[in-house]
Amino acid sequence: MPLPLPLPKPIREIGRKRINRAPSPLLAVAVPWLVVMAGSLSPMWPVIASAPILPPIGFLMLVAWEQLRPGILPVWAGLPLGLFDDLYSGQPLGSAILLWSIAVILLDFVETRFPWRGFALNWLFASAVIAAYLFLAQALAQPGGVGVPLAILPQLGISLLLYPLIARLVALFDRFRLMPVREA
Repeated sequence: MPLPLPLPKPIREIGRKRINRAPSPLLAVAVPWLVVMAGSLSPMWPVIASAPILPPIGFLMLVAWEQLRPGILPVWAGLPLGLFDDLYSGQPLGSAILLWSIAVILLDFVETRFPWRGFALNWLFASAVIAAYLFLAQALAQPGGVGVPLAILPQLGISLLLYPLIARLVALFDRFRLMPVREA
């Protein structure tokens, strides 16, 4: 007689304390910050293109964390994370600081106004925030308005289609963050 396969643990048991096991406070705090910072390092990937096509992975991760776990990052988190992104993205210093701070404040405001949202509404709102971020980032990068705003449409399309995958990846990192580890 074959042995039955073990059933997966229910979601409600992920963060539950068991004997000699508890989520690590260091992982619980550090993982969201490190994931967003790792996403901001995406301009270092060896991609050669004549137009901007690589989505802002760090910003997508920030939006996904804010929508998955509101309040896990403080409202002022846009400042240090935006500074880190500015150092690696090639944007003028201060553009991501400003835009990420505005985005975090806006996401926090929406969370207080509409606490019960589904995935479709989250994706719609994230799409609006991502589109505004990309157009404003281009406007800050070229203050004279020389560039054509249509040049970022491929980047916008890829970003909007990639957001559900980024949200799923952030959910996996959230499960890792709450994984029980051995207590001393």
